[in-house]
Amino acid sequence: MTKKLFLISFLTLFGAVLVKAQTSVSSQVNPELFIGKDTVRVITTAMPFLTIAPDARSGAMGDVGVAISPDANSIHWNPAKLTFLEEGKDLGFSLSYTPWLRKLVNDMSLSYLTGYKKISKQEVIGLQLLYFNLGSIQFTDNSGNPIRDFKPQEYSVGATYSRKLSDHLGVALNLKFIHSNLSGNLTLDQSGTSTKAGNAGAGDVSLFYNRELIINAKPYNLAFGAMISNIGNKVSYTNNDQKNFIPVNLRLGTAVGVPLDEFNKITFALDLNKLMVPTPPLRDSTGKVIDGKEDKNKSLISGMIGSFGDAPNGLKEEIKEFMISTGVEYTYRDMKGNDLFSVRSGFFHENKYKGNRRFFTVGFGLRYNMFGLDFAYLIPLKQNNPLAETLRFTLHFNFKSKAPGGVDSVTE
Repeated sequence: MTKKLFLISFLTLFGAVLVKAQTSVSSQVNPELFIGKDTVRVITTAMPFLTIAPDARSGAMGDVGVAISPDANSIHWNPAKLTFLEEGKDLGFSLSYTPWLRKLVNDMSLSYLTGYKKISKQEVIGLQLLYFNLGSIQFTDNSGNPIRDFKPQEYSVGATYSRKLSDHLGVALNLKFIHSNLSGNLTLDQSGTSTKAGNAGAGDVSLFYNRELIINAKPYNLAFGAMISNIGNKVSYTNNDQKNFIPVNLRLGTAVGVPLDEFNKITFALDLNKLMVPTPPLRDSTGKVIDGKEDKNKSLISGMIGSFGDAPNGLKEEIKEFMISTGVEYTYRDMKGNDLFSVRSGFFHENKYKGNRRFFTVGFGLRYNMFGLDFAYLIPLKQNNPLAETLRFTLHFNFKSKAPGGVDSVTE
């Protein structure tokens, strides 16, 4: 378990240590030489589990999700899509499971339970629970003597309201409570500094535009989506009141559905993501800010707005902070227009100076009556990547309600 603690600590702190080390080396040579030049400056936040793709469909398409066709997992990606669910899908839920960092440890996982209910033709409500299990670790003192065992865990629970404003436009609001307990009130040193759980209240706002276009007598589908997620308070993990931003995220995207014939369709999708939190400033070996702005005293709003213009290297660096997701989905449908199976692939790109996550994804989906199954597999570009061989599984259930209310039959 001591090895497990080392692995978790290493993976959690690696980005911050790398940035600090490179900044220190730079300043020893000549700090001014590095102003205006590329350098590793990874944006870190509290509660990063909120940014992990929780379901297998989007996970197989390079983490796209803001504008692809809706399902129960839309609550995570863009709940404004829920009012555009196919007719007959009046009640549904899904359960997803992802073993996490499985090449390094065997007891970490991400689970996601979500469900929705249509309450009218224009309104949908939903619930979600995201749970991140970090396994079991053992805390030791400076001499390596065991202090105690602990099971870190994080979760987010939320409720969604989605409304259709017109035949083509929908909006949604999602409110959630987030809890992160990584150390269990452990005292860090003789100065009395101790850790505590982090709690946050947050909200998501989103919109979705969807239109069918008839081209050469074939129905093409064009969709756009936008979402700002995790708009919430800063959190502290210690009693010294040092507070950190949670991962406020802007997601923009589009999807185009291209019919090949009556039974076959291909969807192409593109998402852009940017963390709306301050960019770390450039510091010298003493910790003094050389270029950029100190962010510890920024409020939520100033941090969000300032995130589009606070990078030390200006617009060039701001553009590098956008993550790009691309995905494609082939779907075969039966005579009644019901999806039967899908094959998916995608690619996720993050700039090498901002985290360097780059990976391909593949997967498939099956549908039969009320049931659905999705599977995804991640293939990183670099060998020995901790994310290698990440698997995701999702089960879907969809029900058809009676005209006034209640459950009459099942559908897909």
